[in-house]
Amino acid sequence: MPEKPAEEVPGGVAVRGADPAPCRVVVCRDCCCGTAKVAGVDHAGQTARLEAEVPLRISACLDVCEQANVVVVQPSAAGRAAGARPVWLGLVNDPDAIEDVIGWVHAGGPGAAPMPDILDLYTFTPPRLAGTASRDGRRVGP
Repeated sequence: MPEKPAEEVPGGVAVRGADPAPCRVVVCRDCCCGTAKVAGVDHAGQTARLEAEVPLRISACLDVCEQANVVVVQPSAAGRAAGARPVWLGLVNDPDAIEDVIGWVHAGGPGAAPMPDILDLYTFTPPRLAGTASRDGRRVGP
């Protein structure tokens, strides 16, 4: 990823480089996600493409195996300040969906940029969070 130019921050200090808490992508790569159990997907290519373009974290099982392959887009600090929550995407088995995720993260991700409409087809609320978040990641429940 190209380095961001120096930015002026409160207090007059110039900061160079990435946002201290950028939008980040988490991919599950454990018992079902990222394995031959999800046939016809270039799992290594999917991970490499994300890793080349966005801050990426590889996770152990996220316990929603029926949604394999699972991608979670975490908001940046600015997105969180705007009220955004992580957006869970399931059945992300298409290279075009990965490109849409990359584009959204480059635009700022949850709370900073609108989610591409096509990604709405992939969103789900994991069981332990059911009833607490809306489609765009804003908290709506307790």
